[in-house]
Amino acid sequence: MGRLSAEDHKLVTDAVARAERESEGEIVTIVADRSDAYHDVGLHYAVLAMLVVPAVIALVPVTWIDWAAALTLGWNAEFTRGGLMLALFVLLALVFLAVRFLLVWRPLRMALTPGRTKSRRVHRRAIALFRTGCEMKTRGRTGILIYLSLAEHRAEILADKAIAEKVEPEVWGDALEVLIDEVKAGRPGIGMALAVEKVGGVLAGILPPTGQDRNELPDRLLEL
Repeated sequence: MGRLSAEDHKLVTDAVARAERESEGEIVTIVADRSDAYHDVGLHYAVLAMLVVPAVIALVPVTWIDWAAALTLGWNAEFTRGGLMLALFVLLALVFLAVRFLLVWRPLRMALTPGRTKSRRVHRRAIALFRTGCEMKTRGRTGILIYLSLAEHRAEILADKAIAEKVEPEVWGDALEVLIDEVKAGRPGIGMALAVEKVGGVLAGILPPTGQDRNELPDRLLEL
């Protein structure tokens, strides 16, 4: 999925500004292309494929092995122990390198990455961004992060102390649902704006404006 357009940025920025006028909350929106490269997943698949090779060879009929020996060494030749070990090592290396090379292609690597792994990596990245960009960055601990990771089609909403004490995490479910639905439809900018609107509605109920609030965190949409 490509980067967000200038219209998307304006749509989200305007939504944040409107939501913050109705509450003391400070909303930060971040969109990342992905939360992790998942190179370790490709490595794990390559190692797994390599380990499967001996099991596959054990199931191969002896006649096939004899045929391979005749094809490579001559009709009356037989594999020595050293030759067998060398052939097995070469085959293991070839399988490992082939799978590793295939999974250099990110779309395939992403498709083969387990959903739970994606969720954990997105959550971990969201926490890191929240701690550096939102947590304890406002006087009243009223910062909240809406984080979207495009490649994984996953999002997180994390809130600072003053909000978290009053709102259970499940309350953000509607905002996350509408956000992910729009992302899957190819409209991430609209999804972020709608999520901001729903989050703003919750904040207005628990942190109504006092007239003394100041803009402490950026309203603009941040892309990583």
